[in-house]
Amino acid sequence: MNKFKRMKKLFFSLIILVFFLSLPLISQVKTDYSKIDLKLIKGEFKNAADTCLLILKTDSLNSEVYYRLGLAYQNLLYDDKAFDCFLNASSIAPDNSNYNFMVAKGYFSRGKSDKARPLLQTLYASDSTNWAYAYFLTSTLMQEAKYDESIKIYTRFYRMDSTNTMFMDKIGFANLRKGDFDKAIYFLSKSLTLNFKNSNTIKNLSYLYAATANIDTAVSLLTRGISMDPGDMDLYLRRAAIYYSTNNNKRALNDYLKVIASGDSTTLYLKRAGIGYTNNLQPEEANVYLLLATKKDSTDVETYDYLARNYRTLKNLKKSEQYYNKIISLLTPMATRLEYAYIYLAEEYKADGKYNEAISYYLKGQKMGPDVNIDMIIGNIYDEKLNNRQKAIQYYQKFLDGNKAGTSNFAPDYIKAVRDRLNFLIEKNEKEKAAAPKK
Repeated sequence: MNKFKRMKKLFFSLIILVFFLSLPLISQVKTDYSKIDLKLIKGEFKNAADTCLLILKTDSLNSEVYYRLGLAYQNLLYDDKAFDCFLNASSIAPDNSNYNFMVAKGYFSRGKSDKARPLLQTLYASDSTNWAYAYFLTSTLMQEAKYDESIKIYTRFYRMDSTNTMFMDKIGFANLRKGDFDKAIYFLSKSLTLNFKNSNTIKNLSYLYAATANIDTAVSLLTRGISMDPGDMDLYLRRAAIYYSTNNNKRALNDYLKVIASGDSTTLYLKRAGIGYTNNLQPEEANVYLLLATKKDSTDVETYDYLARNYRTLKNLKKSEQYYNKIISLLTPMATRLEYAYIYLAEEYKADGKYNEAISYYLKGQKMGPDVNIDMIIGNIYDEKLNNRQKAIQYYQKFLDGNKAGTSNFAPDYIKAVRDRLNFLIEKNEKEKAAAPKK
């Protein structure tokens, strides 16, 4: 009995000893976490990452350390490594919102909205007042054109803070994308009233007014934006596009020249500056910009057309001829491709039993490049598929007319067979006419 008591006492003593020996280790782990956090706060990301990796060598299922390592890698711009760490943390502790949110954001930034959305939907369902969750969730929904679902979420936050212009802008833009311009104008106008310096709101609202034929209002808004931020070239470009579309050449020209002077030599802007000068009866100035545009895009037919016209105005016929020849060389292959496209489409319709559609596209191809082979195919369709004897006669005759003796690529026996068929159809027509009761 005494022996049992002594063993029991020894057992409890060992437990207590182990407990106290473990305290420093437990304390050390907590200290390590706090040290890592401090390193992250101080920007010592490389040091923080090294500490995390050291811990993970002996504790490979530590989600908290993986999470901190992910933060360190993220700040070191090792995005793929960071994402892998967040994935590990989330797989070890799947109910942790912070880990899941970092994974969702990682998927979103990689363009994998289909993987991000389920995580974000779960997070938003657990806390529908968290704007960060809502922001990324609605971003995925907007990408998938689920505008009504996005508007529903934006509206929830708007009702909680009806003076927040960000929510008004979000609702307005979602309605713009949805095509409900009236609601979009209402919310964006309300936002602009409260925050009149928001250039993004000005741009979206000007687009809506231009799209609804309120051109003066759109231009007025953009002009107001330019007065507040004259360095925003996008405002000039938007106003220039409106001027250009309404044939206000001089004003469009001024805005495009402003953008080009800022260092933006986009081909379209060079081209439109050239067109502006052309329409303003300044061919020499126009050609400076049009020639620059051709150096960036040597396949734009419209640019060469304006160059040719300007050189004709300047009485430089040699240059004018040069650019009209260039236009012809560019358009000829396109015409050939279009002709083939018509014929190939006709073949598909024919194979699909859509004979009238087939004939329609065969004829479109014929207008671009007559071919007696196509006449034969059309005649055959009218003869065998549509039972239109008169049309069959017409196209068989066209085929034979295009295959005069000595010029045909077809075998004489084939030509004879076509002529025999044509004569048979003609005779049948004449017999039916003769047998028809006279009026």
